[in-house]
Amino acid sequence: MMEHLNMQSMDKVAANVAKIRELFPNCVTERINNEGKLEHAIDFDMLKQELSDHVVDGLQERYQFTWPDKRKAILAANAPINKTLRPCREESVNFDNTENLYIEGDNLEVLKLLQETYLGKVKMIYIDPPYNTGNDFIYRDEFKQNASEYKDNSGQYDEEGNQMVTNTESNGRFHTDWLNMIYPRLKLAKDLLSEDGVLCISMDENEEVNLIKLCNEIFGIKNFIGDVIRKTKTMTADNGNGFNMQHEILLIYAKNRLKFNLKGEEKSFSNYSNPDNDPNGEWCSGDPSAKSGGNTTYFGIENPYTKKVDFPPSGRYWAFSKSTFDKYVSCGKIKFKQSYSENERGFIFKRYKNSMSILTEPVNSLFAIENDFMNQSATTELKSLFDESIFSYPKPVLFINKIIKYADTNDSIILDFFSGSATTAHAVMRLNAEDGGKRKFIMVQLPEVCAENSEAYKAGYKNICEIGKERIRRAGKKIKEENPLTTQDLDIGFRVLKCDSSNMEDVYFTPKEYMDKQQSLFIDNIKKDRSDEDLLFDAMLKLDTPLSSKIEKITIAGKTVYNVAQGHLMACFDKNVTDEVITAIAKEMPSYFVMRDSSQADDSVAINFEQIFNTYSPQTVRRVL
Repeated sequence: MMEHLNMQSMDKVAANVAKIRELFPNCVTERINNEGKLEHAIDFDMLKQELSDHVVDGLQERYQFTWPDKRKAILAANAPINKTLRPCREESVNFDNTENLYIEGDNLEVLKLLQETYLGKVKMIYIDPPYNTGNDFIYRDEFKQNASEYKDNSGQYDEEGNQMVTNTESNGRFHTDWLNMIYPRLKLAKDLLSEDGVLCISMDENEEVNLIKLCNEIFGIKNFIGDVIRKTKTMTADNGNGFNMQHEILLIYAKNRLKFNLKGEEKSFSNYSNPDNDPNGEWCSGDPSAKSGGNTTYFGIENPYTKKVDFPPSGRYWAFSKSTFDKYVSCGKIKFKQSYSENERGFIFKRYKNSMSILTEPVNSLFAIENDFMNQSATTELKSLFDESIFSYPKPVLFINKIIKYADTNDSIILDFFSGSATTAHAVMRLNAEDGGKRKFIMVQLPEVCAENSEAYKAGYKNICEIGKERIRRAGKKIKEENPLTTQDLDIGFRVLKCDSSNMEDVYFTPKEYMDKQQSLFIDNIKKDRSDEDLLFDAMLKLDTPLSSKIEKITIAGKTVYNVAQGHLMACFDKNVTDEVITAIAKEMPSYFVMRDSSQADDSVAINFEQIFNTYSPQTVRRVL
């Protein structure tokens, strides 16, 4: 019998229990849950003992970072949701061929939906979250307020009336609300990163200390790479305490520091030349001494022309032994000077360009202190696309461009789940145009409503997502126009996906709540307003199929069949599907096949279904909606 496709996001609790079971099998027990069913559970007392080098006896003082409702924030990250992502062709660009994604919705929900398909596949995550300056709107993850209560609390609300609240310094939960917002999102983000992946977060001074503690807990302090200082402005006005804050920071954390490679600017070889026609190529004079050594590396070197003897500088040794020195002389790596001043060394120690194993410089933590990286540059840049100031405090494209380049992401996925004006997407396209890279972006943004008195609203943009999508369209077009010869294959498109309620009727999730008579009303358990393409993308989310995969629509025996990623996933959602259609699909031997529960033409098709696949493609995983 075919299994039904699980229409919820990944159950992070179950995944975490499985991980603990692998490490500490004696800490996993069984219990009867509220529904009377047997389930796995963690013996936390035993787990505490496993993680302690002494007998655990009651609560003890320990170093930790905590705040009110932290446990609820952990629960928010782990709890599954009944949501989906619905494609929107009319707002997309080059929908059928692009590998980029623009996702509208609450980023906590979207990050959960991406867990199965993109787990461990994202090379770099850059985010510029709300800075908690005292006037910011913070995402609310408790969906229990009605619209009127929400309006009273925040003065601003979205279509559902439950997304954001004003977080002012007079609020007793000023830091708590911000931490509860960011914590579950960072936990989910870490799981999406590849083993050589990296997280970059822009932040100001208000939550800098807390954010570092948070990231140290989630990623581990050993995976802290460093921070970058970015100059934001040149104004001399202070912030009320006599201090003129002109910068913010970029925190950088690796998923696994041992596997992450930070690639800086290319080394400059302007000081290398070959004036003596050395057969080993261009060279420059290097320091022949070293901090440590012994008797074999401390000796005098006599210049054959002047007879002057050189010894290592005080407290140092030569970087070679006597026998190695003789080899260097014979091969030309050591070159004696025929004339030189009294204070000079009598020989040159050559460093050859072609022997350099590292061709890039370390990333400079102060690379972004130049004026080109300031907010003013970003505002001017955005204004050149829209002819008006429609977004506050965007990041400069050059800044994001540098970060992406330093993270060594030539053909990787770049995720930004606080997309804002979509600077990250702009930077990805521009960098691809510059170096021929094949980077793909995933932008995630809540459709926050633009204030009616804002320039954006006056220009016709109702929410931030409309600004972001239009920026990508205009930026992509401009990049191609400016580089017509090198951008013919540049991907400037994007698929728009929108987070929405599940495609399934409520009876699908809670059948016990419906009487038999009520269930008869649901001849099909799929909502009537959902299209076949909605169902297809839902299946892609659940069955390890990238949402940017190539989709081919074919016809078999009069029925529409979707072929995704060259046979990785095949699906048919038409009614009255016959044995002929099932057989043709099975012969293609897809990794996954999905169809509606109500699609089979008659009982004989249901009976023959498994036999057909067992005959032609037994390895195919089959699921029904």
